[in-house]
Amino acid sequence: MTSGPIIIGSERSEAGLPAAMELLRQGASALDAVEAALKLCEDNLDDHYVGTGGLPNARGEVELDASVMVGSTRAFGAVGGVRGYPHPISIARAVLEKLPQHCLLVGEGAELFAQEQGFDRADLLTDEAKRLFYESLAPSHESVEGELTLAAPGDALYRAAAIDLVQRFRPHEGPWGTINVIALDASGEMVVGVSTSGYPWKYPGRVGDSALPGTGNYCDLRYGGAACTGRGEMSMRVTGARMVVDALARGEEPAQACRNMLVEAATLRDAFSAELRTLCLTPDGRHGGAAGQSGSTYNVLTASSDKVEVFARTPL
Repeated sequence: MTSGPIIIGSERSEAGLPAAMELLRQGASALDAVEAALKLCEDNLDDHYVGTGGLPNARGEVELDASVMVGSTRAFGAVGGVRGYPHPISIARAVLEKLPQHCLLVGEGAELFAQEQGFDRADLLTDEAKRLFYESLAPSHESVEGELTLAAPGDALYRAAAIDLVQRFRPHEGPWGTINVIALDASGEMVVGVSTSGYPWKYPGRVGDSALPGTGNYCDLRYGGAACTGRGEMSMRVTGARMVVDALARGEEPAQACRNMLVEAATLRDAFSAELRTLCLTPDGRHGGAAGQSGSTYNVLTASSDKVEVFARTPL
């Protein structure tokens, strides 16, 4: 257990955690800290799974999802499928604070709200992300000609090949996935935030667990907060983050609560089965994480830390 502020995050959250902890040391709120941490992650051009530089959907457009949840009230704000705005976590916070009659805005509506709130637009598809996108298409170099011509038997074969190509898409080498941040401030408030560009090459309009309460993000100050990264569709099917918090409410230890959720998700049939991870934090400062793969980690900073501490996630 720890007293005082603490902030934890998934892999690659180290881009934002130190600045967020400095805010917490100065008495800032958990909500301020979570937003600050995730904005820095969204600005990290070396990260192709969140914010500017995120890998695009199947149409070559970057669509972003994000959410925040406040533990004491369980107030929730989220956006999904946002294009052209580099900080979806800030738009999600604005939904929470300035549009409390709603919890989630998606697509064009979320972009309209962002415009009304004065958020700056930006081109989210960087040259590096564009290069990765086109390299993934490289296995087929044959041009598609004959626009406005009648379909021929070869068209069916081409479509089958295209579907096969899409099914072979894999994330590029290196760390990837949604970024989760959970903060506990000096007043005892807890906030969970998540931000992502979602699965690369996803179908346009796909929104994953990151924008949905109880799936990618859940926070109840009585018991704790949890967040998920990886195969969002699996977390959606088991309400992963809520399942972890419910386990904390029953008295399970953080790491075990996280692992048990992954065990449940693994029982579901999924032809697109892929890595799913989760982490959690309790109101008394205990934390844990779990992953489907060994060697997975998460990050922690306390008020007394002089650097980000890396902890192993419990493997499935």
